[in-house]
Amino acid sequence: MKVELLLTGNEIMSGDIVDSNSAMMADLLGQHGWRIARKVTLGDDLPELVDEIKAQTRSSQVLIINGGLGPTVDDLTAKALALAANVPLTEHPDAMAHLEHWCGKRNYAINEANRKQAILPKGCEILANETGSAVGIFLAINDCLIFATPGVPSELRLMFKHEVLPRLCKRFAPGAVETRRLLVFGRGESTLQELISNQYPDWPAEIELGFRASMPALEVKLTTRSANQSLLDTWQQRLIDDIFQDTYIANAPSSLAQAAVDALYREQLHVATAESCTGGMVASQLTDIAGASQVFEAGWVTYSNAMKQAQLGVPAEALEHYGAVSKPVAEAMANGALRHSGADIAVAVTGIAGPDGGTEQKPVGTVWIALATRDNVYSYPLHIPLGRSLFRAWVSALCLDLIRRCALGYSLHPGYMERYLVDQAD
Repeated sequence: MKVELLLTGNEIMSGDIVDSNSAMMADLLGQHGWRIARKVTLGDDLPELVDEIKAQTRSSQVLIINGGLGPTVDDLTAKALALAANVPLTEHPDAMAHLEHWCGKRNYAINEANRKQAILPKGCEILANETGSAVGIFLAINDCLIFATPGVPSELRLMFKHEVLPRLCKRFAPGAVETRRLLVFGRGESTLQELISNQYPDWPAEIELGFRASMPALEVKLTTRSANQSLLDTWQQRLIDDIFQDTYIANAPSSLAQAAVDALYREQLHVATAESCTGGMVASQLTDIAGASQVFEAGWVTYSNAMKQAQLGVPAEALEHYGAVSKPVAEAMANGALRHSGADIAVAVTGIAGPDGGTEQKPVGTVWIALATRDNVYSYPLHIPLGRSLFRAWVSALCLDLIRRCALGYSLHPGYMERYLVDQAD
């Protein structure tokens, strides 16, 4: 089955709206073993839309149009489809019944703008919209099945699952496809590709290997279109054992926070946090995970020096002599959090997120992370020259991974730290 997409709207072309719908549709189609062969994006231009619909119906078996079903003058999908199919527009009784029901539930009076959403190409079927006012459109041109869908993501998802996919499954056999998404933290695409190529020059043709860089974890995707699941199991485990090792987080959907909570729970350990520059992001991500109450004891956000002293017992002389962004302060914060919470592990972070506040000795992006256990304290002087938001997100990710590593007994000097470590006398 060859599928093409046509996305419509000046908002997408101008960048006012970021297209996430095509990714959603690709994912839902991919779960059935189908791929999108081509995607076209056009503005609200009627002649261009008509020409493109005609062209795509000649080159594909399925065309999915997204957007342009609303009540305003720039919503042109129904008119473009009618012109491409060489049929008139007419009021569709099922579409009008849906609109009347939708407006009635909200005590809205139907006006001419609303009524436009029921004026559809003659002979088409409608696709039910469970939450919105605009129905979808289903018809065929040049033996190509056309599905016109709403641009609102929540409406699109429901319509796709309950209207589009069932119709496709009746006409086309789903492919035997399975995808594994493996999350890796601390290694880049090029490094992993080289390691895999060197280690496995005989990588099986039946398994497609893909990479998707994201923040903070890299996603390595294994896809097979055969029914041989044992082959996928074997090669996934080889990657984890031979290449990823302790940088492997989990299979998606997951996250560093989920992996940290899972590791703590498995080892029956508890954690506490003490944060300055991250403003509670580490604690927030941990407590976003269901069941975190079984492993998370407490978190402190001690932004000022006074609160570092009062809440965590950081010595005044350490703050005065070394400054807030220093090894003694980070370690004192971690030890204070450990002592006050009774946790098994505590992570602390203090740094300069910017854009101001840096010095020649401690430029913006300087951060100290400390991890304390009941036996040891480990500290890391890092320089992470990113913008404020990315800096805080990346530092939080490092903290979460250190918690995971500590809980599982992995090395607390991971190789990826080398790129950020700086020499500091204190």
